Amino acid sequence: MNPRKRADEGKLAPILLREISGLADPPLRFMEVCGTHTMSIFCSGIRSLLPEGIELISGPGCPVCVTPAGEIDRAIALSQLDGVTLVTFGDLMWVPGSSTSFHQEKAMGGDIRVVLSPLDAVEIAQEEHGRKVIFFAVGFETTSPAIAVAVKEARRRGLVNFYLLSSQRLIPPAMRALLSTGRVRIDGFILPGHVSVIIGRGPYLFIAREFGLPGVITGFEALDILEGIYMLLRQRREGRAEIEIQYRRAVKEEGNQRALEVMGEVFEPVDARWRGLGLIPESGLILREEFAGMDASRAFVIPCEDKADPPGCLCGEILQGLKSPPDCPLFGKRCTPEDPVGPCMVSSEGSCAAYYKYGGGQ
Repeated sequence: MNPRKRADEGKLAPILLREISGLADPPLRFMEVCGTHTMSIFCSGIRSLLPEGIELISGPGCPVCVTPAGEIDRAIALSQLDGVTLVTFGDLMWVPGSSTSFHQEKAMGGDIRVVLSPLDAVEIAQEEHGRKVIFFAVGFETTSPAIAVAVKEARRRGLVNFYLLSSQRLIPPAMRALLSTGRVRIDGFILPGHVSVIIGRGPYLFIAREFGLPGVITGFEALDILEGIYMLLRQRREGRAEIEIQYRRAVKEEGNQRALEVMGEVFEPVDARWRGLGLIPESGLILREEFAGMDASRAFVIPCEDKADPPGCLCGEILQGLKSPPDCPLFGKRCTPEDPVGPCMVSSEGSCAAYYKYGGGQ
């Protein structure tokens, strides 16, 4: 860590914690929507520093975790076709489908490759022109612009062997669905900083206007998160319910217009199924008609069937904030990072993985 940054945290963190203690009126439950926030909160020990009665719960903000098993199965089935190279991000390799995982398929000889950037998939398609290269795209608004750029780049290069299997999701519709169920008590949201870099503040305004809840778009450093919690408590103390931006060094009010434009050029919203939340209207992204020739779901007839979570796995309820990882009977026993049962234990943004690695189940 930068020494200056460490010194700043040493000075400011106690001040913010005193302010938080002064404003706290527990019991309060704040949901961090983003899995990266979950990890940062555990890494920095913030949970243990907050006044008793302020609870931070994890939400549906891990893209790998919310991808239904049926979609994983379909991608695995595609990887088993002759002449196909399946390309995806590293987090997905260990996520179990109904009967196998990408890691197991690769060990058995499947041509499955991990990339860091969607453009890497385009490069593979150009180099492997004798094979059909399918990019299994899982992610939120954070990665969708880069995926859209990759699709346009594949077209610019005239590649006819590049396909996209889109499993991308949009965060605001999922938050609306979560709130509409009325099943979980939430007193405010720590909103995702990197998604908000793309979409800005506007798409979250319904949270305050329709549900009367405050939200703060927050960065990922410990001081960011503490200030975000302080801003939530200040809103509650002043009787306000607004969407505020703490992460102003990265998030603009209107988001990133160029990124939104390229997303809109390539993708259109579609109803999509989420693990734990079911089918949510216009919460996914598919390729627009003009790019339909690259759509793997059209080019390869592999059905996507709904699948229930494995017996005993509570990933679906954990993603809704209804349960915490230690509530799951499999946590730390049958389900570990070395031998995961559910996706929340696999992903680097998964809440079960965070509890297991940093929280000791607490």
